[in-house]
Amino acid sequence: MKLIIILLIVILLLPNVALAYNPYGEIYTYEVYYNGKLLSGTEVAKPVLKIGEQFSVRMDVTLNQYSKLFIELSLLDENMFDFIDGPAEFNQYATKIFEANETHTFEWTLKPTDEWAGGTMPVNINYAIYVPDQYEPLVNSEFTIAYPYISTEHYEGDSTTTNPDSPTSTESPNSIPAFTLLTTALAIALATRKQ
Repeated sequence: MKLIIILLIVILLLPNVALAYNPYGEIYTYEVYYNGKLLSGTEVAKPVLKIGEQFSVRMDVTLNQYSKLFIELSLLDENMFDFIDGPAEFNQYATKIFEANETHTFEWTLKPTDEWAGGTMPVNINYAIYVPDQYEPLVNSEFTIAYPYISTEHYEGDSTTTNPDSPTSTESPNSIPAFTLLTTALAIALATRKQ
């Protein structure tokens, strides 16, 4: 019985990792990705990238009412990264009209230059949501999706894809596998049961 109660408490305390932090949940929801990996909660990807190592960031947005979204990939200095692909160039808004409960994906592909080798440079997403006949946005927000460290080494692989064997190109060094918390809770529950 104790095991069941502990498991229920653990399940109830586990956060919803599918959605990023969003205080306006009744207006919209979104998920963010780095190189196709879902970033949970307020997690920020912190990869170590080589000069010329391509990576992608993505935001899947669902608006719960008829609205217009303005979204941009914002950089402190556009010379720090080469733009490869995306709905709009750096620091330029892409716009999209949403019907109620419609989802759209916005993805950018870029690679670091040698302008900031040996340092970190945040990659931010800014967005605003407007409804018809209103001049003020319902939501005007931004967040950092990636905070890469750009090494002084040059990427030797195919310049059109990331190196899937490199853990630094797809994983955040601060991320913890999702099963760790559940495994720990089960171990504690089994240990207390045997006593």
